[in-house]
Amino acid sequence: MTTHHLSDAELAAQPAAYWTGVAYEALIAFTRARQAELGFTQPQYWLLRNLSKNDISPDGQGMTLAELRQAMSSYLRPEDDLAVESELLLGRGWLTRDAEERLWITEAGDQARADLKRQTPAIRDRIHQGISDTDYVTALKVLRQMIQNTGNSLV
Repeated sequence: MTTHHLSDAELAAQPAAYWTGVAYEALIAFTRARQAELGFTQPQYWLLRNLSKNDISPDGQGMTLAELRQAMSSYLRPEDDLAVESELLLGRGWLTRDAEERLWITEAGDQARADLKRQTPAIRDRIHQGISDTDYVTALKVLRQMIQNTGNSLV
């Protein structure tokens, strides 16, 4: 689809699904590239967050890979291999595994998670460069309304 230098009228006729798909892929690729520059992957970060009582985990209890996959099911991508990613984190000493195959975050892993989390505002700032909070909120409201218009009540 040729999309450079479109008028407002031409943009208004563009399919939202195309643009949301392009935006999703571009934002994921950008975020993952910045994280890779910092020495970690997005799935590794998610593993640490889901296992940390200081982040997403409600109780800090260990979880099996199947439980982690279920917890992350709404944002894992098909190419994300939590088994491989968890092995890398085990090798770094950021996770441990118990006899029941539950993964647990270590103190070093939780410190790494906190360090990684401090990097996320810079990634967000780059993505939001030149976009006011007002415009961003408007865009999200428009997307939410489109979602509701399709009969989806997830938002």
